[in-house]
Amino acid sequence: MQLRSDNFADGQPIPAANAFGKPGAPVALSDNRSPHLAWRDAPEGTRSFVLTCIDVDVPSRGDDVNKEGRVVPADLPRVEFVHWLMVNIPAECGEFDEGACCDGITPRGKRDPLGPPGSVQGLNDYTGWFAGDAGMGGDYLGYDGPCPPWNDSLVHHYHFRIHALGAAKLELSRGFTLAELRMAMRGHVLAEAELVGTYAIRPASAT
Repeated sequence: MQLRSDNFADGQPIPAANAFGKPGAPVALSDNRSPHLAWRDAPEGTRSFVLTCIDVDVPSRGDDVNKEGRVVPADLPRVEFVHWLMVNIPAECGEFDEGACCDGITPRGKRDPLGPPGSVQGLNDYTGWFAGDAGMGGDYLGYDGPCPPWNDSLVHHYHFRIHALGAAKLELSRGFTLAELRMAMRGHVLAEAELVGTYAIRPASAT
């Protein structure tokens, strides 16, 4: 299988238009448009697709995150941060236009994110990030793009993956988690393809 985007090449920076945050003072909200994605060469027997986007470079501790005069060290252990989970994408679907699934930031999270008929979308990790925030707290469903710490010493890597499944449908409800998805996919994945984009807000971390 192959996965590509018209917005960025594998291993290259994701445009700010496809991100949640961008350089500002020190960070500003961005356009948050879901990127163009297209995939092909799914194996025979594919009955549906699953799409995920996960940042694998998120600081495991928040002691230094987004704090003036401090830098998130490169040797700090990193964890996953979910940006997008979508299941039950029809087998005949092979492309999403830019902005087709998200076009802008929705405070408190999207309740009914856009997607192809029959698809179901899970929670992303802005749900936990904004928990307790009076203006932004809520359940964040569907795509919300990159917004790494502006003082991180590392450039973050965003792994977009398309999974071809032999099952026509996964029995997951709207708002499912990554752990629930991984369990539901077991034994159903026929093939997968990956596209990795990078993103950094702090200029010094992009060098």
